[in-house]
Amino acid sequence: MPKMKTSTTAAKRFKMTGTGKIRRRKAYLRHILTSKSSTQKRNLRQAGLVDASNETAIRRLLPYS
Repeated sequence: MPKMKTSTTAAKRFKMTGTGKIRRRKAYLRHILTSKSSTQKRNLRQAGLVDASNETAIRRLLPYS
């Protein structure tokens, strides 16, 4: 059976943590930032984790995980 190809779009968006969880970037930090508070923007900068319901689908796109 041939090797699984990594989805390059998923590889750019997701990274694996040391414990095997999948890290992602949070949404809502691209535009219309004047209406958002400094606290909200600061919290959006921190990396989020992928929800368990989506984790299996993303793992399929990243065969190295």
